[in-house]
Amino acid sequence: MRLSAMGDVAMTVPVLRAFVKQYPEVKLTVVSRPFFKPFFDGIPNLDFFAFDEKERHKGFPGLLRLYKDLKTLEIDAFADLHNVLRSKVVSLLFALSGKKRATVDKGREGKKELTRADNKIFKQLPTMFERHVKVFEELGFAVNLNNPEFPKKAVLSAEITDLIGENYQKLIGIAPFAQYDSKVYPVDLMQEVIAKLAENKEYTVLLFGGGKKEIEILDSLSVPFKNVINVAGKIKFQQELKLISNLDVMLSMDSGNAHIAAMLGVKVITLWGATHPYAGFLPFNQNLENALTSDRNQYPQLPTSVYGNKVVEGYEDAMRTILPQHVIDKVIDQLS
Repeated sequence: MRLSAMGDVAMTVPVLRAFVKQYPEVKLTVVSRPFFKPFFDGIPNLDFFAFDEKERHKGFPGLLRLYKDLKTLEIDAFADLHNVLRSKVVSLLFALSGKKRATVDKGREGKKELTRADNKIFKQLPTMFERHVKVFEELGFAVNLNNPEFPKKAVLSAEITDLIGENYQKLIGIAPFAQYDSKVYPVDLMQEVIAKLAENKEYTVLLFGGGKKEIEILDSLSVPFKNVINVAGKIKFQQELKLISNLDVMLSMDSGNAHIAAMLGVKVITLWGATHPYAGFLPFNQNLENALTSDRNQYPQLPTSVYGNKVVEGYEDAMRTILPQHVIDKVIDQLS
């Protein structure tokens, strides 16, 4: 298995957790970038194989080396949960050597129908978790996701408690950014949400993000409040995962942070702009009622994109139809 974006990788974790519980005699090997290894820590019968895209496994010769490297692990079947050129090449090599293989169907036709401007077919598509399950079914393994198990809350290190304090009663995570602007809640509205939540001194609000520009914005959002803390750039990724596992709720855009929190068993509230949960990317085990979407009556072409990378003129302010008070109420509701 070879995966790319953070959210894509995080979405595989609940399915793999269910798999190893239901098939304890089967050993899994996950192939992905080294950065994502912490996602899979602690999952029994699962090994992580680091994909070296810059040197050993670079280019077509590198994919041949990757196949040879994996072949030494005596793999019986190959599950392609990514369905891109590189994973297809390795999958084909395993098939040519007589091994079973199955590839995820990303449902591209259905997604086109959901996001096109004319003759839009607005309906729920299969989730990515259902699509991943189907891959394993093709290999002969039926996986049931109905009773998921999640890791225990991680023990926080002194470095983390020094950052967030030890007297918190409720931990609220907010990840206000996404890869594309069309998926980002306006900063002034997010400021309203944060200010209102910060009024309750029982709440500690933790801001997540990355990159110099994002960190500067998060700093400006946190400065006025003692109980709002920007953790971006202050702890390592592995520590960030441990901190997220301790949250009572995560407020996120349609982004990787939503899927990370969900894979750790945290309640997630998501905000959707150009995209929509009907495309299949609602975080794992989350209620559709906690996915707050922009108003389709005012913006009937929504969703305009699966990933948020398509800009539609006149739709720049679509997320302003998600009222800050509605967001605040949802967060508080999850804490009760």
